[in-house]
Amino acid sequence: MIAKCGDTVRIHYTGRLTDGTEFDSSAGREPLQFKLGEGEVIRGFDDAVSGMRVGDAKTVTIACEDAYGAHRADLLVNFERDDLPADLELDIGSRLDMRGQQGQPYSVVVVEANDVRVVVDANHELAGHDLTFDLTLVSIVTR
Repeated sequence: MIAKCGDTVRIHYTGRLTDGTEFDSSAGREPLQFKLGEGEVIRGFDDAVSGMRVGDAKTVTIACEDAYGAHRADLLVNFERDDLPADLELDIGSRLDMRGQQGQPYSVVVVEANDVRVVVDANHELAGHDLTFDLTLVSIVTR
């Protein structure tokens, strides 16, 4: 059987940056299950699995445009320190949960903080990176 759009598949994977740094893996866990062509995973990952047969293994590199996109400067947001709660921990690298104008939750990372201003980055942590995945198609669950 060949995996195609609409199939629910189970796949083992390891994801690395181009410098070899591993950022995620299904090793030691259940395989990732998702429906091909439904946008449940990044486009490049979806495209790489399509056409694989059960038991196939391959390595693919996905350009940032087909992963989490380019790093966008407009997603660096400045706040006046006085506009934020005084007891809020603002160490560089800290993750903060925020809400958008329509109330949707999103996560940001503090990239600059001093007594006057705080800058947070709302880009996905993998934005701007090409990603390499080792993939093994474990099963096709449903067609």
